[in-house]
Amino acid sequence: MTRARILLDLKPALDGYAGIPQESRLLFAGLRSLDDKYDIEGLLQHGSETLVADILAENTNFSPAEKLLQQSKSVVSFYGSKRKGFPAKVKKEINKYLTIKRLLWQAIKGQPLGLGLFEANRFDDFIWSNFFSKTLNPTQRHLVTTANHRVLRTSRRTLHEVGLRGFSRFHNPRYLSVDTRNYNFFIAHTPFPGRVSPGTNLVIRYHDAVPILMPHTIGDKAFHQASHYYALRDNVESGAWFVCNSEATRGDLLKLFDVDSRTMVIPNIVSGDYFPDESTRTQALKVIQNRIHRETDKPFSNAVNLALVLQESNKSFDYLLMVSTLEPRKNHQLLVAAWERLKYTSMPDLKLVIVGGQGWEYQPILEKFRPWIEQGELFHLSNVPSNELRVLYKHAAATICPSVAEGFDYSGIEAMRCGGLVLASDIPVHREIYGEASVYFDPYDPGHAAEKISHLLGDVGRPEALSIKQAAATVSGKYTPQNILPQWEEFFIRRMEAEKMSKLNIKGN
Repeated sequence: MTRARILLDLKPALDGYAGIPQESRLLFAGLRSLDDKYDIEGLLQHGSETLVADILAENTNFSPAEKLLQQSKSVVSFYGSKRKGFPAKVKKEINKYLTIKRLLWQAIKGQPLGLGLFEANRFDDFIWSNFFSKTLNPTQRHLVTTANHRVLRTSRRTLHEVGLRGFSRFHNPRYLSVDTRNYNFFIAHTPFPGRVSPGTNLVIRYHDAVPILMPHTIGDKAFHQASHYYALRDNVESGAWFVCNSEATRGDLLKLFDVDSRTMVIPNIVSGDYFPDESTRTQALKVIQNRIHRETDKPFSNAVNLALVLQESNKSFDYLLMVSTLEPRKNHQLLVAAWERLKYTSMPDLKLVIVGGQGWEYQPILEKFRPWIEQGELFHLSNVPSNELRVLYKHAAATICPSVAEGFDYSGIEAMRCGGLVLASDIPVHREIYGEASVYFDPYDPGHAAEKISHLLGDVGRPEALSIKQAAATVSGKYTPQNILPQWEEFFIRRMEAEKMSKLNIKGN
């Protein structure tokens, strides 16, 4: 069978550490490891900046030096214009207006956007440090930087805006096409605001329906709701396939659109960087001390550092751990409220460690943190690499996953892989993914959460905690590359075979 050519969306890899960015890196590396079966390239696109895309990189009229310069300009364009002031702002808005008008006309004409070639091996440091280093092990660097990539000049936000501005009561949004003629599959990690060429399977890696079903928990609510829904609807109408990360996510998708025959479930891949290591509690304390979120905790850094030094001296530092971006649906405030009940009663010495960057509407969450940060009881960390996060998971009294909505939720699986104890909110996706390797609590009841934590960490709950930890190895093992990649292979094979049969039937008729 001819090797399938796959173009995989790497735009999310620019956006942070966990969640969709993490999955985009792990999936790309996983499929690249199967290079005897697939030709895979990454799609490089910025969320808001217009890039330099060398559409003519393979044109023989360009000298090698000129081709290299064009790709070097692509790198620079990822960082945007540094010009400031009112004239620069006005010029930017005018250019944006003219660009969208031009692209609206291009969408109406059906003229596709071209893709520029980007030879990553010539700019391996840029590719590694900007797209992959936050998740992958350095041993995988050569694997991802030797792949070719394609550059889409138009930003993701502009693609959405073109589609939405073409919307009226007389016609649906008009989304631009992208020239994907050379690929059998294009995999996008969110609803994609565009069409693909005939002969390319559009595959939407569907992570969650939160912008539709829980719009009050997202940032830039009106835009994100509209951009998610209308791009998703267009993907449905254009015949896309939907690979959901859980049955819970698939169920939410089917509430919106009747695409049962074009959906399947393949869970996320967990990184190989999570395992029970030989680290000590002292190392965990050093990680906490070094990774304190400096902007958030700047006024209190001296007191926090002093508290850590004192704790390190007697090695008594028991803490709960939560790993998640600060945003409403992650339910940090419920966890703090449950932890406070324990602090006031049976566990006065229990600390709370929160790992995660600032998302949207994070200010009320930080206000809840602030009194405890001042006292050196709560520690907000950021930019924690996987090798250090592994240490935190191992030495936590428990990792808590309190979200009110998730598509998958990496943190619980990562903690299990490190030998940690997990407690999670009682929502369908946690029951599905974590199974018997977690204890569950009501995500709206801090008293219930405190009761479950207290029981599991106390003497009475030790047998149950031991049973949960024993189950964790089996449950978390389901999400390793060795178990997930064959599911992707099966999907690609079935689609290729179905297309082959369809072509034979057409010829036969």
